[in-house]
Amino acid sequence: MLDAVLPEALAVHGDLAGRGCSYLGLSSLGFDVDGRTLTLTAASGTLRLASDIDAAEVVVHLASDALSDLLQDRQSTMGLAMTSRVKISAGDITDWVSWEPVLRALLDGRKVHEAGDVTMVDVDGDELDLGRAFTADDDPREMAHFLEQAGFLHLRDVFDEAEMATLGGDVDEWLARAAPDDGDSWWATDDAGRDHAVRVLFFYEKSAALRSLLDRGRYRMLGELTGDGHVHTGNAEGLVKPLGIVRGLSDLPWHKDCGQGGHSYICNGLTTGISVTGADRTSGALGVIPGSHRANTMATGRDRRLDLQPIMLETRTGDVTVHCSDTLHRAYPPVDRPRNVVYSSFALPARPGEEVAPDPHRREQRAQLSNVQSRIEAADNEASQTRYQAGHGR
Repeated sequence: MLDAVLPEALAVHGDLAGRGCSYLGLSSLGFDVDGRTLTLTAASGTLRLASDIDAAEVVVHLASDALSDLLQDRQSTMGLAMTSRVKISAGDITDWVSWEPVLRALLDGRKVHEAGDVTMVDVDGDELDLGRAFTADDDPREMAHFLEQAGFLHLRDVFDEAEMATLGGDVDEWLARAAPDDGDSWWATDDAGRDHAVRVLFFYEKSAALRSLLDRGRYRMLGELTGDGHVHTGNAEGLVKPLGIVRGLSDLPWHKDCGQGGHSYICNGLTTGISVTGADRTSGALGVIPGSHRANTMATGRDRRLDLQPIMLETRTGDVTVHCSDTLHRAYPPVDRPRNVVYSSFALPARPGEEVAPDPHRREQRAQLSNVQSRIEAADNEASQTRYQAGHGR
């Protein structure tokens, strides 16, 4: 990896990556890989490689297999932090994950997003109305075009209130059954120190009401919009968004679903959100950044230089939202009342002659994300941890 992959990538995409590094104003990045060192830095319009870390402003320590996964896009900068496979000794976690788009430019030839790169137009070539909401009876071609341009959709009244009451009852039941470390739920802590079950994993298996709803043509047609053959994954998760959460994965910050890695392999999905209770500006509506699925930008967090502006999708009970797996989105914290939502997904099937082995660790890895915040903090350098803890009253 150090002797061949990086030098070869620099020879091919060094100028592209260097341009991105300079545009983002990134500090030089040093690697200590099982005792071997190197530094990447932008200079004279290209990305250059040094064999030491003496001048590196950001320094990370990782094993050779972790570097291999990073270079092959099996895990991202944030993915390595989330799985305790990297330790930052200089700079901080933001410095580290900010390098992700530059690494993808270097290794995959994807240009780092610059202001003005993404524009969004409707079918007539006019400016796209990003506030538009569709119904399941609207023209599928217009919905497909909107999704391609903006990276999301909002559909009104896909399900009725009675159906949502039944589904919400299932969510509440399984949240009540949840226990910490049961492998079937995520937990979060509120500002009074109380722990809450906030996400039921593998909910498709648990709720007959959900399976019935997701088998209907009004829902399944969402997977047909792009014409690429998306099929339902059989995965779903039921969520509640309580008030006052201060720790844990409840109100997720800006991220792409490929933010942990694997964009080049599996980032072709559509995620749907069924609004069990509806959501507005005071009850934690979903936020999206239109056009971000077409931008090589930070996949975890929102780059302050990003020229694409966020919007909030305010939904009624029974509405459905759709977003591409690489569209930046977030959960805004509710401030007035909690809300319930069920997320499910579509993905592309294996190609003819292609066999995809099931991941025996998928369920375990999904469950382990419940305490990922602690692992991300542990990856950061001690000085940054101290600043973070002081700023959060710990």
